[in-house]
Amino acid sequence: MTQDIQHTSALSRFFALLKQSLKGENIDFTQGSIRRAVILLAIPMMLEMAMESVFALVDLYFVGHLENSSFAVQTVGLTESVLSVVYSIAIGMSMAATAVVARRIGEKDPVSASKAGMQAIIIAVAVNVVLAIFGLIYATDILILMGSSEESAIFGTPFMRIMMGGSFIIMLLFLFNGIFRGAGNAAIAMRSLWIANLCNIILCTILVPNMGLTGAAIATTIGRSIGVLYQLYNLFNGKGILKVAASYFLPDWEQIKSLVKIAAPGVLQFVIASCSWIFLAELVATTGGDEGSAGYQSAIRIMMFFMLPAWGMSGAAATLVGQNLGAKLVDRAERSVFVTAKFSVSYMAIIMVICLLAADPMMWFFTNNAQVHDIAVEAIRILSAGYIFYGIGMVLLNAFNGAGDTKTPTWVNFFGFWIIQIPLAYVLAKHFNWGPTGVFWAIPIAETFMTIISFILFRRGKWKKVEV
Repeated sequence: MTQDIQHTSALSRFFALLKQSLKGENIDFTQGSIRRAVILLAIPMMLEMAMESVFALVDLYFVGHLENSSFAVQTVGLTESVLSVVYSIAIGMSMAATAVVARRIGEKDPVSASKAGMQAIIIAVAVNVVLAIFGLIYATDILILMGSSEESAIFGTPFMRIMMGGSFIIMLLFLFNGIFRGAGNAAIAMRSLWIANLCNIILCTILVPNMGLTGAAIATTIGRSIGVLYQLYNLFNGKGILKVAASYFLPDWEQIKSLVKIAAPGVLQFVIASCSWIFLAELVATTGGDEGSAGYQSAIRIMMFFMLPAWGMSGAAATLVGQNLGAKLVDRAERSVFVTAKFSVSYMAIIMVICLLAADPMMWFFTNNAQVHDIAVEAIRILSAGYIFYGIGMVLLNAFNGAGDTKTPTWVNFFGFWIIQIPLAYVLAKHFNWGPTGVFWAIPIAETFMTIISFILFRRGKWKKVEV
């Protein structure tokens, strides 16, 4: 009887926390239970990132059932690989915004936090204009350079142009959410992705049957745009801890210089990773053909669907580290990272088992091409071997970023991706003639190495002394 009461009590406490996390409140995360703080931040952040990954899965589902499914799936995957450069800039800037906003919130200075966030937006939009123009002009050439056949590249050009032309929307979506996360209000970030995804799904069901691959690009861009409008509403309605005025968008060159100093290594850290993934995509395309490329891209979409929630969970560590360092609570900042890492390991262990057991039926849902299916299943099972290490590594790297130490993850990524992953993938795929399988194995091996190095550097504690 006592155990039943305790079980009911624990369950009711969990649902109370869940309700509070989804509601989104102004909470002081520098006080109280660390486990409670991690849960309140992690739940909406995980759901936010799950929604971000749903964009790719929705596109994959709809285009995977088109007549030229191998061309369509390959185009979506290769375009996402190129867009990863945009993601890199967006994530790098959002990390800088999260670190500075979280530090100012920890110092109880919300006005400076709001100003810093708006200056980050000025930088990001200015940079993205150049990338968008480049993508619009050279869409076909980019797809061919990535390993696509000429026929497939011509087929996918409209999709690439729409996605690259609307890439500034991706930039804003990431950056606004980074600002909300730094302020500790992850629920708004989560809801913006819910709204964007719901619109994307509705529009895909209408546009893809009539317009094919081009319809998927239009649906995704419009869906994300509606999500950005929701973010803007919450920034300017004056109800949250961040209160934005139009004057905050006037360039403050000292603030911009400070943000660039933090963001530059952060952007480089993700450009390094993105270039590695682009190289791997090209290597698979040249050794496995259109079907091999489509299978690999399908597997990566599945992997990211499961990985992005873990990335969201690691975002809790970034916010807690930033706010607690701002409040001069260094030990609490460190404990927050280890508590988050324990949650991440539990989640990734469950996902690893699911991927190993359910890869085969999972892929039949997304493609009707047997060869694409078989390659994707092999990739999913190999990639899942490193999931637990991925989970720990993401928490540690985001902890560095949350402290404003974006240089350490940059060096970790450089050695992990360019010194280990790329050479290993090339040797296994071409020298040992493993083809795409060699590329698949290089990924968990490199990620495991990066996690070990990250843990050693985290324990040294230099991140505790970074000023932002």
